[in-house]
Amino acid sequence: MSINRQVYKNKKKGKKKRKRILLWIIMPILLLIVGATAYGGFLYNKAESVMNKSYKPIERDSKQAKNVELENTSILFIGVDDSEKRKGSGSSRSDALMLATFNKEDKSIKLLSIPRDSYVHIPEKDIYTKINHAHAYGGVKLTLETVEELLDVPVDYYVKMNFNAFIDVIDALDGVKVDVPFTFSEQDSKDHAKAITLKKGLQELDGEEALAFARTRKIDNDIQRGLRQQQIFKAILAKGASIKSITNYTDVMEAVGKNMSTDLTFDQMKSFISYVQAGSGIDVESMSLKGSDSYIDRVYYYQLDEAALEETKSKLKAHLNSTATASTTETETE
Repeated sequence: MSINRQVYKNKKKGKKKRKRILLWIIMPILLLIVGATAYGGFLYNKAESVMNKSYKPIERDSKQAKNVELENTSILFIGVDDSEKRKGSGSSRSDALMLATFNKEDKSIKLLSIPRDSYVHIPEKDIYTKINHAHAYGGVKLTLETVEELLDVPVDYYVKMNFNAFIDVIDALDGVKVDVPFTFSEQDSKDHAKAITLKKGLQELDGEEALAFARTRKIDNDIQRGLRQQQIFKAILAKGASIKSITNYTDVMEAVGKNMSTDLTFDQMKSFISYVQAGSGIDVESMSLKGSDSYIDRVYYYQLDEAALEETKSKLKAHLNSTATASTTETETE
């Protein structure tokens, strides 16, 4: 059910807050590819062991029972910055939220990025605030409930990861090669200002350097930032496909496993391999939530556009259950 939200006008022009979409989605998939394609049974068993340790189901009323085989399914990827500084200040807020919906028949995926500053209703607390506060108030459970209410679609599963996974995976691969387009300085994963300085040019980046490259927000815009993250993504895949050492493979698995929690079982995770192996045959659509800058009591929020939000909800419903939604849309049009 859609919830009416009070629309606040932007009272002063401020610096546009940028989305922070990191590469959480690649890590569990990389783990499964490694376990399924290299060194046979040894790494397969290793991958199963790691995934079993990461398995953390959550009791919630909205959770739908799913078969082992991947169906029309939705997964919320939650990126959390668990740095020492943030641990000391209480429960961490989510730093990146991405909803992925999978349509088995169409072999298609829709990826919806949810800006962390989106002004939404937080159920249970019954307040309106930034969506990333949901994790601080009630962890994964409340984050799932908040996203379900916002988008009016069921969220079947979750995958939660932190910055350490990103860093450790790249370090386990002995770094990745990246062409840095400009010289810049950025804080490290422990929030030390300007701790990382990268020079322009092609170079090998370790985990901390790659994270700084992917997360910097001060040089350009969201589009360029997204392209940088895609560049890191491709570099991870290229390096992962070329490594020969079994030690590297096991280190990658350990890096993912100790920094990830999910309510997907190992058998359910294996269903994603068919999506990855489909390669260019997969229809992937990237989606975003339109909105505008807004200030409430001098606090910045990203005010979602209601009309665009309704359109996004319709697309997600159609993707998860095209027949039912199509007939509903036709009825409403008439």
